[in-house]
Amino acid sequence: MGFRRWSTYRLAALAGAFANTVFGLIRANVTVAVVGVAGGVVAGYDAREVATYVWVGQALLGSIYIFQWTDLAMRIRSGDIAIDLGRPVDPQIAYLAADLGRAAFDLIPRGALPLLVGALVTGLVLPASPLPYLLGVVSLVLAVVISFACRWLVNLAGFWLLDLRGPMATYLVAVSVLNGLIVPVSWFPAWLQTLAAWTPFPSMLQTPIDVFTARAEGTQALSVIVVQSAWAAALLLLGQVVYRRGARRLVVQGG
Repeated sequence: MGFRRWSTYRLAALAGAFANTVFGLIRANVTVAVVGVAGGVVAGYDAREVATYVWVGQALLGSIYIFQWTDLAMRIRSGDIAIDLGRPVDPQIAYLAADLGRAAFDLIPRGALPLLVGALVTGLVLPASPLPYLLGVVSLVLAVVISFACRWLVNLAGFWLLDLRGPMATYLVAVSVLNGLIVPVSWFPAWLQTLAAWTPFPSMLQTPIDVFTARAEGTQALSVIVVQSAWAAALLLLGQVVYRRGARRLVVQGG
C-alpha cells in the first residue's frame, strides 16, 4: 500500500530526481575540486571515486529519506493516534511497512537520473561483479529501516512536547553531518569519526554507498551489514519501549 500510495505522485518523484541531480552536480564539483587541491587523493578517494560516492549517495537518498517526517507527531498532537492504538496491528510495524513501500518506489525514479547524469558528466567507478550489488540491496534495506527507526523516535517526542520543531531541527543537522551526506566520514577529523561511529547515522548512507561501490567487500562488507542489523534491531526495540510508555500517558479529549 505504501508503494501504491507513493507511485501516484509521479511528478513529485520526477521533481525529487531533478533536485537530487542538481545537488549531485554541486557536490560532485566541490568534492572533486577538494581532491584536486589536495593532490589527487583524499582519504583513499581519487577524483572519480569521490564523484561516484556523491552520485551513488544522491541515487540512494530518496529511498533512505533522512529528511523531515512528522506524520506520527501530528497524529499524536491531533489525537488521531487513538485510532492507531485501536487497530489490530502494531503501529510501528504498519508505519515501517508503509515506509519500505515508499522506499521501494523511490529507488528507480529518484535514483536512475542522478546515476545517468553522473555517468555522463564525471564518470562512475562501479564494481563489475554482482556480489556488491546483492549485498548493497541488503544494506539499503537496513539503511531504510534505521532511518525510519530514528525518525520514529524523534516523532515520539510528541507524546511529551507540544512543538517538535526543535528536536526535529537538531536531528536533521546531526544526521546530515554524521551520515556522510556532505563528505565521506573518512574525511572527518579523528575525533569526529569516533563520534560518528557511536551513532547509527553512518549506517544510513555511508555504509550502503561503501557496499554498493565495493569499498567494503568480503568480510568487511558482512561486518558493516552486521553493524547495520544491530542498529536496526536496537532502534526498533527502543522505539517500541518509548511508544508504549508514551501511549500509557496519552490523554485524548473529546469524541
